[in-house]
Amino acid sequence: MPELPDPALVVLVGAAGSGKSHWASSRYRTAEVVSSDALREVVGSGPADLDASVDSFDLLDRIVAARAGRRLTVVVDTLGLDPSRRAAYLAVARSAGLPAVAVVLDTPAPVCRTRNTQRDRPVPATVLTTQLRRMRTVVGELDREGWDLVHVVTDTPAPEPRRATAVAPPSRGRPLEGVFLQVSSFPWGGNPSAWLRDIALRAAEVGFAGLSLMDHLVQIPQVARAWDPIPEPWVTLGHLAALDTDLRLGTLVSPVTLHHAGVLAKQAATLDVLSGGRAFCGVGAGWFEREHLGFGMAFPPPRERLDTLATTIETMRALWAPGTKAYAGERVSLPETTFYPRPVGDLPVLVGGAGARTLRIAGALGDACNVSSDEALLPARIAAVRSAAQRAGRDPDAVATTVLDVAVVGDSRDDTARRVERLRGRTPAATYAARHHAGEPAAHVDRYARLREMGVSAMFLALPDLTGPDDLDRCATLTRWFRAYADTQPGHDDARP
Repeated sequence: MPELPDPALVVLVGAAGSGKSHWASSRYRTAEVVSSDALREVVGSGPADLDASVDSFDLLDRIVAARAGRRLTVVVDTLGLDPSRRAAYLAVARSAGLPAVAVVLDTPAPVCRTRNTQRDRPVPATVLTTQLRRMRTVVGELDREGWDLVHVVTDTPAPEPRRATAVAPPSRGRPLEGVFLQVSSFPWGGNPSAWLRDIALRAAEVGFAGLSLMDHLVQIPQVARAWDPIPEPWVTLGHLAALDTDLRLGTLVSPVTLHHAGVLAKQAATLDVLSGGRAFCGVGAGWFEREHLGFGMAFPPPRERLDTLATTIETMRALWAPGTKAYAGERVSLPETTFYPRPVGDLPVLVGGAGARTLRIAGALGDACNVSSDEALLPARIAAVRSAAQRAGRDPDAVATTVLDVAVVGDSRDDTARRVERLRGRTPAATYAARHHAGEPAAHVDRYARLREMGVSAMFLALPDLTGPDDLDRCATLTRWFRAYADTQPGHDDARP
C-alpha cells in the first residue's frame, strides 16, 4: 500500500460489506473517522435508521468541514458512490488546502454479499446489487473528478465472520424419556375441550411422561375415517399446556410440507413458554398426499421433502439460538434472527420416519429419532442413526431413540381377545394381534424392558381403542414399571412388577 498523505481528507468508496469501516479503523484513530451509520445512531434510533439520514449527513458535513478547516485528517466513511457528495468533499479539501484522497474498496461481490448477511440489519439484496453495479465504473469517475490520489484496495481482510452456531445441536438438557401417550383419534362427542382435558389429566395421574398429538389435516386411514375429527395440534397443545400437569407436550410428528419452518419454530417455542419448558417438536418429511392436495398445498417428490426436513430443522435451530444476528448456514440464510419469545431452554427436536435418509437427518440434526417398535428392525435403524451422528461429529449418545407403539392393552386374556376382535376389521385376528402386540400389561412390560435394553428411551403408546380417560387406567402398570426401571441399573429384574 502506498503511503497516504497525512493530514488529508480521505473519502472511502465501496459497496455495503466491502470492508470500509474495518479498513479505516485499522489505520486511523476513531476521532479521525466520521461515519454516516454511526451518526444515524447518534441522531436516530440506530445505525440503520434511514429516517435519520438527512440529520446524520448534515452533522457529518459539519464535522468534515470543521476538521478540514483545522487541517486535521478526516476520513469520510459512507458509500462514497454519489458524485455530487464526492464533489462537495473535494471542494472542502481544496478550500482547506488538504490533499484529497479517494480510497476504493474493490471487494469481490460474493464477499460483500456474505458479509452483508452477517449484519444485524443487512442491506436489501436489490440495493446491494445496485451498489455493486455502480462500483464497476466508479474508478473511472474518480480519475475524471481530479482527486490528488485514488487508491484502490483489492485485499480487504476483515474479522472472522460471525456465524450462527445453531445448526449443530447442543447436548439437550431435557431428554425425551418415559412412556408418552400418543393421541391419534378424537372421539370427543359434544364437548371436545372437556374430553381433551380429561384425557390429559388422567394421563398425568396414571404416570405418563408426556402427551403427543398426530399432525394431519385429514384423519389418516390407518386410524379412523376421513370425516372423523382431527384438530390442529399446536392449538390443541396450547389448550393442554394450561392444565396443572408435568406432561411433556409435542407433535408426533409435524410434516414440514404443512408448516413453514419459521412459523413452526414460533409455534413450538410459544408452547414451550406457555408450558414452562415442557415442549418438544416432532418433525417429519410428510407422506399423506391426499391432505396436501385437498388443502391446496404442493406435495413435492421425496427428495425435495427430505431437503425441506433438513432445512426446517436448521432454520428452527437458528431462530432459537441467542442473539438477533444474521444467519448464514449450510442450507439457509436469514437476514436476521429476531425471535421472541425464545424457548425456555433447549427445545428437543424429534425426527420421525425410518427411511435411510430420514435416519441420517435424525443422526446429524435431531435430538431424537422416532421409528416403529418392531424389535426385528430396531437394531439396524439405531445403528444408522448413531453412524450418521458420528459422521456429523456428534456424540451418538446425544441422539435418543424413541418408538411409536400402536398396541392393544387388555386387562385380561379374555379382554385382550375381545378388543382384538372389535378392532381387527377384515384383518385376521392373529395377524392383527401380532401387528399390535396385543397382550396384558405384564406382557407389555416384558416387551418394554427389551426395548429399553436395546437403547430406546421413550415409548409413544397409541391405544387404537382410546375413547375416554378410563381407558388409560390399564396402562398404569407400564408407566409405573418405566419409572422404577429408570431408577435401577439396566437388566435388573427387580424393577419389574
